[in-house]
Amino acid sequence: MTYTPKSSPPPPGPGLPVLPAVPAQAAPPAGHPENPPAPPAPSAPRRTAFAEGLDQLRSAATTEPGRLRVIGALLALLVIAFGAVTAWQMTDRAAAADDVLTRSQPLSSDAADIYRSLADANTAASSGFLAGGQESAATRDRYERDIRTAAEKLVNAAANAEPGSPSTATIAELNRLLPEYKGLVERARTYNRQGFPVGGAYLRYANEKMQKEMLPAAEDLYKKENQRLSADYASATPYPWAAIALGVAALAALAWAQHRNYRRTNRVLNHGLVAATATATVVLLWLVVGHSVARAGLDDSYDHGVRSLNVLHDARIASLKARGNENLTLVARGAETKKVGEETYDAYDYDFGRDIKALAAHLAAAEKLADDSSGERPVTAAVGNMTEWKKRHSAAREQDENGNYQEALERVIGTDDATGECFDSVDENLRTALAHEETEFKRAAGDGRDALTGMPAGAAVLAVLGAAGSVLGIGRRLSEYR
Repeated sequence: MTYTPKSSPPPPGPGLPVLPAVPAQAAPPAGHPENPPAPPAPSAPRRTAFAEGLDQLRSAATTEPGRLRVIGALLALLVIAFGAVTAWQMTDRAAAADDVLTRSQPLSSDAADIYRSLADANTAASSGFLAGGQESAATRDRYERDIRTAAEKLVNAAANAEPGSPSTATIAELNRLLPEYKGLVERARTYNRQGFPVGGAYLRYANEKMQKEMLPAAEDLYKKENQRLSADYASATPYPWAAIALGVAALAALAWAQHRNYRRTNRVLNHGLVAATATATVVLLWLVVGHSVARAGLDDSYDHGVRSLNVLHDARIASLKARGNENLTLVARGAETKKVGEETYDAYDYDFGRDIKALAAHLAAAEKLADDSSGERPVTAAVGNMTEWKKRHSAAREQDENGNYQEALERVIGTDDATGECFDSVDENLRTALAHEETEFKRAAGDGRDALTGMPAGAAVLAVLGAAGSVLGIGRRLSEYR
């Protein structure tokens, strides 16, 4: 048997031609058209820095040092957020409380004084007109003083009003009307001294401008300033719930971190975390107690100050309206009438009765609101003065209706047992009551504002210290792993 190597071709079979061997051809080089390069494998998309950081954080959190770093960062962030929100909310409330005491309530009182001064000037003008050529120096001085007071209060109100606000437009309107009113009164006086009846027409025209244009504008200004005062109270008194919630959350997180530390190390105290807990507790207690005291003071200033002041201002305005209409009843001498139902009344005397009823209602409300004898005494005296005023007015009207005009005039503007004495007594007693309530308001509102003093800055400083304590406390634990 002949051995044939495996690499040799098999022998040709019988009758088959022997083919020549074909030499092997090398493959074309890379890049040749017949052998293009293979496309590169697609690379994975590059991850964002946030995703990589999140992975690193997740990886770090799987170890105790990593967990401690995360806990320390979160504690510091929570304490800082608590301090920042506390400082922000209490800054707003402290500013609103200060506005109540130093801006909005004084401006509300100024607006009431503008109304009172205008109404009293109108009353003095009519009283001087009734006196004819014998107008007293006291009546003239009272008129001039009222006009001057109204002008000064308008200047002060314009300086403190918000630019472009509705109050600014009302103040501008009153500043325009005031010189027009003065001109009409001076004409009425001039003609009255000369004995011309047209003087009465000018005075009625001046009174119409006062009653229909100036006093409604002044009342509108008074209402707007009262709304501004109410808005400041609404901003100063609500509880800072967001800050309180963050404070409770910060204390809960600090307590949990210390409990975790105790379970893992059996150490009762961590000085840094204890310091952070103490500062957060101080801020939270300061926030709750301080704001509660401030709220109580502001509520007291409203209930026993602002409400009483509003009622007393309304009573004073009603008494001024009543006195003005009483005088104009004699000035008009029945020239102005008003029909109510089937009855016809003297227009000014009818308005007098309406104003006296309003005065009685306001005085009754003021007596109920008075919380001490010093506030109640002058109101009670004003009630007695009003009762006597009504009796004297009825007697004067009886004389006028019987044709005794001069006697009626003496009973209204005379020196003995005249209605003018009752009006002056009512006005003086209301002024005393207003001064007392103003003092009560300032005391209570001042206490409320002072309770918030230093809280925003103190909360911010203590929050920074608390955050530092949290970081240092966690850092102390981390140092044990080095």
